[in-house]
Amino acid sequence: MSEPLPPKVDLTRENEELRYQLEEAQELIHAIRTGAIDALAVQSAQGPRIFTLQGADQGYRTLIEQMNEGALLLSEDATVLYCNACLAGLLGHALGELMGSSFDAFVPLVFQDYWASLMQRGWAGKSKGELPLQTKAGALVPFSVSMNVLMFNETPTLAVIVTDLSAQREISAIQAQVLEQNALLDRKTEELKREEAGRLVGERAAAEASRLLEGISQIAWTTNALGDHTYRNRRWYDYIGQGQGQGAPASRSWRERLHPDDVAPTLAHWQHSLHTGQPYEVECRIRNHAGAYRWMLGRALPSRNEQGEIIQWIGTYTDIHEHKLALERIDQGQRELRDNNEQLTRVNVDLDNFIYTASHDLKAPISNIEGLLHALLVELPAETVQADPVQPILGLMQDSVNRFKRTIEHLTDVSKLQKEHGHPTEPVDLATVVQDVLLDLEPLIQAATARLEVDVQAAPSVSFSEKNLRSVVFNLLSNALKYRAPDRAPHVRLRARPEASGVVLEVQDNGLGLDAASEQKMFGMFQRFHDHVEGSGIGLYMVKKMVENAGGRIAVRSELGVGSTFLVYFSR
Repeated sequence: MSEPLPPKVDLTRENEELRYQLEEAQELIHAIRTGAIDALAVQSAQGPRIFTLQGADQGYRTLIEQMNEGALLLSEDATVLYCNACLAGLLGHALGELMGSSFDAFVPLVFQDYWASLMQRGWAGKSKGELPLQTKAGALVPFSVSMNVLMFNETPTLAVIVTDLSAQREISAIQAQVLEQNALLDRKTEELKREEAGRLVGERAAAEASRLLEGISQIAWTTNALGDHTYRNRRWYDYIGQGQGQGAPASRSWRERLHPDDVAPTLAHWQHSLHTGQPYEVECRIRNHAGAYRWMLGRALPSRNEQGEIIQWIGTYTDIHEHKLALERIDQGQRELRDNNEQLTRVNVDLDNFIYTASHDLKAPISNIEGLLHALLVELPAETVQADPVQPILGLMQDSVNRFKRTIEHLTDVSKLQKEHGHPTEPVDLATVVQDVLLDLEPLIQAATARLEVDVQAAPSVSFSEKNLRSVVFNLLSNALKYRAPDRAPHVRLRARPEASGVVLEVQDNGLGLDAASEQKMFGMFQRFHDHVEGSGIGLYMVKKMVENAGGRIAVRSELGVGSTFLVYFSR
């Protein structure tokens, strides 16, 4: 049996009480959300729960409220149990709008997983990270969050500190810019220090160079790395006839004193050295105080610092005027010598032509004379030919014809020798050539009862033309026999020995000999010093030409009445 229903009055009264409690609860929740009281009502699975902050330390609360960083407490489902005014301002919401709301709503969707992992680590201990949060205006602002578990009213909560990174990033950018500016300033400072150190080094180097350059006899000068003059020694001012600082600057400038023909090449050399760092060297004419241009040799070298940079140029001008004039005279002499050689070459060609023509044209008439002489001998009676006045005249005529023919032959030989200069040579066995010559001279050796000594073992061969070597040996040995002393038997020594430059052939005799004056003329053409011996005076001239044409030389040592020694030097 059911209990009877309460009276209507009781139900009305109970309904009023419940409505009053509901209104009171709503006012309490509103007060908590607006911060009017220190408590928070949160709906949970067990029903509404009231979190009061009455037991919190007032000093810590004041500190948290005045922080420039956001602070909040989160329940396990990310409900905001508490937040300070700074966080509300950062997110652009009223404080009441945050209290009791879910903090997940402020995390962008793409960062939800990351936010969940941060909270999971925070509940497990401590957690820290960075992510953007969405403000009321919809903007995303970068924040740094750090989490830690705290006990609140005997209930674990997640305390979160939220820091706006926008300002920090701006500060970081500014700091980076400041660091960059500071680094730039440091580099500029270092450059200035290096420049100052370089300037000091340059000044010290210039001072030291000036001190040293004052003591030399040449014109000396220095410039900076750009080529601007920084110093000139006293020799320069003596050369231009002005004191330092006197007169117009242009009158002291070396550029203004250059010869007009030397300006362009001299400046080009100088600019090339400035651009490349290569040594400067030039010959030019510079006007002195008397207005005369003198040749100068200009030289300069760069002076470098420890980094290899050019800090100055040190140069000199050396007067080479007399040397230059001497070279010009030598050049002039060489030109004249070339002209003379060309003229002599033409003369030699003409002489060769003349000798050829003369020998060819003279052979016919001399042959005619010889034929007429023979015809005359046939026509004359025998007794007339044998008569005393006729026989000597006919003999002289025949001798003259023979000498004329030999002279023509010798001229032809001389012409041939002129053309043999520079002809190739070959090793020739000296002993064989000497043996052949001795066989030809055997009648003369027997007639003179001469004694010959031959020793060529030390130098068995020479580099020469075999035909010409035979002529040399034949002429020297035949002369030694022909120009023998009448009071003693001829004694001739022929020896050969090696030398550094080649081979020396020595022919020594004990014949008539010559005085010093005759020695100088011995090798001339048609030179004869003993008329009692038959000859044309051309043999030694030809020997000398043959030896010299092959790059050798011939010398003689002679003493009148004692004998002569001929020395023939054959080159290798």
